Amino acid sequence: MTSKIKFAAVVNFAPERGSVEIREIEKPNIGDEDVLLEVVNVGVCGSDLHQWTSEHSWPVNYPVVLGHEFAGYIAAIGSRVSGWKEGDRVVSETAAIINQNSPMSRIGLYNLDPERKGFGYGVNGAMTKFVRVPARCLHYVPEQLSFEQACLTEPCCVAYNAVAVNSHIRPGDRLIVLGPGTIGILCAAVARLSGAEVAIVGLEADQHRLNIAKQYGCETIVGNATEWAMSKDGLGADFIIDAAGSSNTLKIALQLVRPNGQITKVGWGPQPLAFSLDPLVQKNVTLQGSFSHNWPVWEKVISLLSNGMLDVKPIIGGIWPITDWHEAFEKMHKGEIVKSVLKPV
Repeated sequence: MTSKIKFAAVVNFAPERGSVEIREIEKPNIGDEDVLLEVVNVGVCGSDLHQWTSEHSWPVNYPVVLGHEFAGYIAAIGSRVSGWKEGDRVVSETAAIINQNSPMSRIGLYNLDPERKGFGYGVNGAMTKFVRVPARCLHYVPEQLSFEQACLTEPCCVAYNAVAVNSHIRPGDRLIVLGPGTIGILCAAVARLSGAEVAIVGLEADQHRLNIAKQYGCETIVGNATEWAMSKDGLGADFIIDAAGSSNTLKIALQLVRPNGQITKVGWGPQPLAFSLDPLVQKNVTLQGSFSHNWPVWEKVISLLSNGMLDVKPIIGGIWPITDWHEAFEKMHKGEIVKSVLKPV
């Protein structure tokens, strides 16, 4: 009897820091309503890094294959799947498990379903050759959009949902993004598409990433952004997008936002707050959380990527085989590049 073929996978196997390694796994079985997706490219997300460094604040089903930003071909389809065929070019949403009868799912906000579990922490993700995907998660990738770019649809959707859906920006608004990581830069890019004047703020160590942000027509600021925020009328910026992976940046956001302005927080940070929220009340500020995305957001973003209005090429710092995951993770973690992309072997 011949043994089953196995494929290299990047696996997070325990909660302790550094508990990620290459393991050999078999091709997954699929259900009647699933497809088997052959991964061509998979992006490395900040949340993948956080699981690697054990700085995450969400439950993880160990051991789990990392990766939720992915694109590829349909390799097989379940018996009850319609509208798709083998060979179709696709990307997948991240909500691998949802309760389709929950109140949130019924109004189309399945990303907010409390029972939701995503690829790369709740179920096996795409840092391997094949991944099982519910057909409801799929979107077509047009021929003109490369898989290297298509695999970054997911972080673009995070940014689009935060900026274009949850922030209600109007042309001419002045907006500050805190944190020049992937999500921060993409939030800045979407805000520019929405007609906002944008500044993005980072630290000295972020200089390379800030230089990338300049390609999206943004002002870049190292350190204190007070002067830019107050430069028009002394009251502050209309919007603050907090895309930093820390809780204490909310204090900075409250200082920079104008009265009756809005703060949208999209960055995760498990640390407790240690300051007063009285400025939120005093300034009559709207504080908005933004999590994940849903079907219409994906369709909008794929359109923007396909027609070139949103270009992710500047943020791609390189493509590595999955077996070189550690280098790809390290370069992102150190801020040497904005986004790493992996390719299965």
